[in-house]
Amino acid sequence: MASSTGEITHDFPPFFKVYKDGRIERYMTHDPVPARLDPSTGIQSKDVVISPEAGVSARIFIPKINGPDQKLPLIVHYHGGGFCVGSPFDTISERFLTSLVSQANVIVVSVDYRLAPEHPLPIAYEDSWAALQWIASHSNGQGPEPSLNEYVDFGRVFLLGESAGANIANYVAVQAGAIGLPGLKIVGALIVHPFFGSKERDEMYTFLCPTSSGCEDDPKLNPAVDPNLSTMACAKVLVCVAEKDGLKDRGVAYCETLRKSGWGGSVELFETKGEDHCFHMFGEGENVVSLTKKFVDFIIT
Repeated sequence: MASSTGEITHDFPPFFKVYKDGRIERYMTHDPVPARLDPSTGIQSKDVVISPEAGVSARIFIPKINGPDQKLPLIVHYHGGGFCVGSPFDTISERFLTSLVSQANVIVVSVDYRLAPEHPLPIAYEDSWAALQWIASHSNGQGPEPSLNEYVDFGRVFLLGESAGANIANYVAVQAGAIGLPGLKIVGALIVHPFFGSKERDEMYTFLCPTSSGCEDDPKLNPAVDPNLSTMACAKVLVCVAEKDGLKDRGVAYCETLRKSGWGGSVELFETKGEDHCFHMFGEGENVVSLTKKFVDFIIT
C-alpha cells in the first residue's frame, strides 16, 4: 500500500521503511496462528496477558503432563527480528518451539515484547525483564497463571533467544544477576546467532533506540563495556554461531568477553558449518536437527 506522500525518509531493508508522514511499513510479515493443541505432539499452547496496561503478552507451550506432581524445566524465549518484527504467535515461532518442547520435555514461555520503532528501545528490554519478573511471581505457587504454578520447576529455568532475542536474553540474564530475582534460578542461557552490533555505528539501532549512540560504548551492543556482565545470573551459557552469518564474529567475541569478565560460569561455543543467520527458524534438514539436539542436551544435562 503506497503512502499518501510516497516519500521515504528512512529505509532499513529487510525490516522496515518509514514514510514522511510517519507511517511505518514492514518488509516482512508472518502468518499468525492461534493457540491450539498440536495433534502430532500433544503440545498445548496458550496465550496469557502479562501486563494489560502495557499490552505485553506471551504464549505458553506445554507438553503432555504425566500427573499433578510433575514439574518441568522452563525456557523463557525471546524471539528475534531486529527488535522490530517477529512474534511468539506466528508460524515460525510455533514450529520451532513446538519441536523444542517435544524433544526436551520442557515448558516454554515466549514473550511478546513491544516492537520498535512504534515502541522505541529500550522498551523491548524493559518488557522482557518485566515478563521474567512476572514469571518469577509464580514461584510460590500463587501466580496468576495456573499452568506455571502447577507444572514449572523454578529451580531449572533457562533463557533462550535468537538474533535480537539473544541480545535481550543476555540483558535479562545480567539484570537478574545484578538486581536479583527471588524464587527463580536461571540455570543457563542459550545465546543463538546473537546480534551485538559492530565496530561501526549501527544506524538502524540508533533509529530504534534514540538514546543509544549505536556504537561500542553502549553495553547493550557491546557486553564488554557492561559493568554488570560478571554478575550474570546463570551458571552456564551456550553461544551458537553459523559459519556464513555476518554476525558470527560478534558471537565468537561474546564468548571471549564472558570468559574474561570475571563471571564464574562456563561458556561453550557451537558453530554450524555451511549455514546462515537463524537458519534453524526457517527450514529443516540435518543441521537443524543437530542444532536442536545441542539445545536439548544443554537443557537436560
